[in-house]
Amino acid sequence: MDAQGRGRAENIDPADQWVLNPSTGEYELRLSPSVPQSAVPSPRRSAPSAHQMGAGAPRSRTAAPVAPGRDVPPPRRRRGAPPEEPLPGRRGRRPVKKKSKAKKVLLWTGGTMAFVLVAGAGAGYLYIRHLNGNIQSVSDDGASTGGFSKDKAINILLIGTDKRTGAGNESYGDSGSVGHADTTILLHVSKDRTNATALSIPRDLIVDVPDCPTTQEDGTTKTIDGTDGVRFNTSLGQDERTPSCTMRTVTELTGIKPDNFMVADFNAVKTLTTAVGGVDVCLGKDINDPDSHLNLKKGMQHISGETALAFVRTRHAVGFGGDLSRITLQQNFLSALMRKLKSNDTLTNPAKMIKLAEAGTKALTVDSKLDTISKLKDLGLELGKLNVKNLTFTTIPVLDNPAEKVKATVVLNETTAPQVFDMIKNDVSFTEVKAEKKKEKAAVAARLKGTKSAASEVRVQILNGGAAAGSAQAELEYLQNEEGVSKSENAGNAEKTQSKTTLEYDPDQADQARRLAAILGLTGSQMKPGESVTNSQGLPTMTLTLGKDFKGAGVKLDSSSGATPEGVQKSTADKVECAK
Repeated sequence: MDAQGRGRAENIDPADQWVLNPSTGEYELRLSPSVPQSAVPSPRRSAPSAHQMGAGAPRSRTAAPVAPGRDVPPPRRRRGAPPEEPLPGRRGRRPVKKKSKAKKVLLWTGGTMAFVLVAGAGAGYLYIRHLNGNIQSVSDDGASTGGFSKDKAINILLIGTDKRTGAGNESYGDSGSVGHADTTILLHVSKDRTNATALSIPRDLIVDVPDCPTTQEDGTTKTIDGTDGVRFNTSLGQDERTPSCTMRTVTELTGIKPDNFMVADFNAVKTLTTAVGGVDVCLGKDINDPDSHLNLKKGMQHISGETALAFVRTRHAVGFGGDLSRITLQQNFLSALMRKLKSNDTLTNPAKMIKLAEAGTKALTVDSKLDTISKLKDLGLELGKLNVKNLTFTTIPVLDNPAEKVKATVVLNETTAPQVFDMIKNDVSFTEVKAEKKKEKAAVAARLKGTKSAASEVRVQILNGGAAAGSAQAELEYLQNEEGVSKSENAGNAEKTQSKTTLEYDPDQADQARRLAAILGLTGSQMKPGESVTNSQGLPTMTLTLGKDFKGAGVKLDSSSGATPEGVQKSTADKVECAK
């Protein structure tokens, strides 16, 4: 290369020489063509056409590459030569104006910004690696579903441990404790992301802790024996139990298998509230609790750090002074935190978002299916679709333990608790989904309005799509013998399981569908206008698919939103509740 060529290569803007390698995700240096090339291919430039060069124009030597964005100076005209004529069909070249000082500053600033953006992108990649290094994870030991899915309902087990780790936490209770499942919430997010339920599990609830296969530090697996009739909080920490054991206990208790778990310690409350700039909570009375170190006046209070931790730990100064009263306080706090996380004050503040990323990745321990920023980001995007107005907080229905004279523990309310569990398993909202449009709601309700055909005219095939074995045949016999739906038949098992029972029908069969809906107790949302199928006689027929919500032959279904069992307390995250 001659001196002139070297000079041009040296004048290439450094920012233009860095390109992203899609294979590695890193930025690499792309040097000039005269030196060995990077593995990343650079975009090719097409050669100028004859028309662009001018007919009969002699070929010139290949010019040195020009950095993108730089002006190419026009060729010099020899002294005394006439001005060049424009090519046919083209306008003459406008006289070149001398760049103003303002434009020079703008170009210089643009080049600087390009370099900053390239450097920032590389720094962003390094920062993601840094955050990945912050994440602590432990094995789910096969206790989960294998991780959440974007096209399904999500169940995340949130565990707050009272283990006294971290600076400044030694003064809280037993500093040598291995920790318990002190605060546990099963967060259910609906498949369509319109609503969610946060189900609190009392730490003093008497449960059976199952055998727990647990991964040891050396990679081997050890089964920790289960224990019957113990407090729920012993499912973590005690006898070397890990969060996967708490997950198995929740499945045993509710019949709901969580997708993932997250564990937070005392530091999580302090650092997360500090990262978002504090949250606003309401007190219905003055509180001074020396056990939790909480000392606040009545009314709205802005809390963060140590004060926030004291707020979620206090129990003697609120309600009846027990764990159930503290659960209500914690739900109020989480509602406030959700409102702050979803506010523009947080989402549009880069400094807060960075602090939140640092705090979250350092303070939380997750299962092995959530051990990267990418996975946590995907989960965050799914949770971000939720409107806090449709996030319901509730608690497992319990009763005082009848075996105790001095009430210290609680037992499951066998009347209402199974209904609560079924609503979550069947993806039913505890409150009316406020995001539903009035027109859509009216259209769904209209499916039940109109004439109904006679039961003897109803043609339907029955599929088992998740109910107990034999349910399709049992329902068939009930419809034929008890309801007079004689034109019905058992079509076996559905291709896929589903949570709710549905009835698909052709619009021409709407009167038949309304009759069957009345018999079964179907809601408008369970009726699916679509296409009919052909039965064994070659006649068009509807399709009734029994879902997991099917209770048995002749038992009417009730999957309406907001049908919370009587006596079950609930609140939504958009409302400010005052602790009393």
